[in-house]
Amino acid sequence: MTAWIVLPVSLSAFSITGIWIVYAMAVMNHHVCPVENWSYNVTCTEELPRPGFPKTCCTIQDIPLISKCGSYPPESCLFSLIGNIGAFMVVMVCLLRYAQVVEHSHRCWINTSALVSGCTNAVGLVMVGNFQVDHAKSLHYVGAGVAFPAGLLFVCLQCVLTYRVAVTALDYWMAHFRVALAAGAMVSLVLSGIFFIHESFVLQHAAAICEWVFTVDILVFYGTFTYEFGTVTNETMMAGLQQIHHHGSGVIMGSGARATALGGGTKGLKSPGGSSTSTHLNCTPESIAML
Repeated sequence: MTAWIVLPVSLSAFSITGIWIVYAMAVMNHHVCPVENWSYNVTCTEELPRPGFPKTCCTIQDIPLISKCGSYPPESCLFSLIGNIGAFMVVMVCLLRYAQVVEHSHRCWINTSALVSGCTNAVGLVMVGNFQVDHAKSLHYVGAGVAFPAGLLFVCLQCVLTYRVAVTALDYWMAHFRVALAAGAMVSLVLSGIFFIHESFVLQHAAAICEWVFTVDILVFYGTFTYEFGTVTNETMMAGLQQIHHHGSGVIMGSGARATALGGGTKGLKSPGGSSTSTHLNCTPESIAML
């Protein structure tokens, strides 16, 4: 058991709680309408704000998209803070997960792709959090267009990796749970995109709900890494950093050196769900096709 086990749970708890606080602030400040409101008007007469009560007349500009909730101060300040801290924690989780697989395995393109997509997701989160949709719409949409697909790709690749490293029955149950989360994220993201392009008030509101479902779903997925991070050690991060350094420096190993490194330097992968180990992670295209 290591302190790293707290990181994924902290990411999920901090981000989910934070965005819902942002939503509550936006509703109370009359910047968006409540998510349970499905009645919208083309225009509204100016109404006197009632402190502590949501708006009674809503237009399409008041739909509670996550981005709209964080568009105006004071909630925009908290929204930016959540985006920045959350992005940093996402990078840390991605690096640790990458290093954990590398520590016990030979080079795997799925693992590398997952690291790249996770870090790309973090970059998109920073853009979304710091460029509010009502003040820098183009940059905000670029950030969202990067963050959402990259986040979905990351969870899909991690589902594949989870099956590849699974040893015990509990490992496979975790893999099944992650597949369910990934499927839910994919469906909600596709529906959100389809509904968002329509001008109907009802469909726009449905797009907002799907966006909330997608975001919470992805954050819960990140939290599931607590299951594996109990076995992370100081050597884990060193193994990952060394592998990244080898990729960056373009070191090409000879066939004999590669065979020696893979044969002698590979550790057994300890499963959090049991004491059994696996000697390698076989990430070749042929083995992936067997899934």
